[in-house]
Amino acid sequence: MNQSSFNHCNLPPWVIASRHFNDHPQPLEIQGVRLANRFLFTKLDGIDDPGERATIFSDYLSVKFQLHHWQEHTTSARKSLKNSYLRYLRGWMMDSNSVEGAVLKGWVESRMGLPPTFHKIAIPGVRSEEYQLFAQDRTTGSKRTNAINSQLDLLYEFCQYELARRFPGQELFTLYRGTNDASEHELLEQVGKREQIVRLNNLVSLTCDEERAWEFGSVVWEMRTPTAKVFFFDRLFPSSIMKGEGEYLVIGGEYRVRRVMCTV
Repeated sequence: MNQSSFNHCNLPPWVIASRHFNDHPQPLEIQGVRLANRFLFTKLDGIDDPGERATIFSDYLSVKFQLHHWQEHTTSARKSLKNSYLRYLRGWMMDSNSVEGAVLKGWVESRMGLPPTFHKIAIPGVRSEEYQLFAQDRTTGSKRTNAINSQLDLLYEFCQYELARRFPGQELFTLYRGTNDASEHELLEQVGKREQIVRLNNLVSLTCDEERAWEFGSVVWEMRTPTAKVFFFDRLFPSSIMKGEGEYLVIGGEYRVRRVMCTV
């Protein structure tokens, strides 16, 4: 993976992307986001109900980015303000290769320093024509809302906050990925008969439900995913955007995967 030489994190891109990070995870933080929004997180500290915390988070973003005032603006501004971070999550759910998907992958590249390796087609590097096609989609999608990267910064930090509250001390999740073509992922090392090191795209969908993973492909991988790499999970909000899939959006890089054998 061609990594950026800079990011907005407390750790450099090559560390975040490495298999060693997954074996020895560390907290990730988007620089300045918690501090700049400390009032929000202080308020959340005093609330025990996850549903109420999610409502406060949504209301905070609505006010901060004026998402609730979209009807008061011109037609173009209305479209920009109405399309909040929720639009991009729904767009990813429908098609991770959409312009909304490009915006989410672009956020990972900007904040974590990990460029995408796939968007509609494989991307061999940041100087390639394939990367320029991704960049066009990212630019098109970014025009659709107000300060989308800043919204996604807060979404990631809120997700990390909630994971710490709901699963205190948990550094890793066991998640699954179904695929019809395992060869589409770059093989870095064959560790054993069923175990490999592969390079995943900079943002990928996984699930906590092994049976659900089989619905997405004839090959299912099990992987241990650092909590710090979870960008979003479907139980973050009470009215789930990705209801019923047990879906996790996870920051990619080098992962140790184990092929799960079908028992049917």
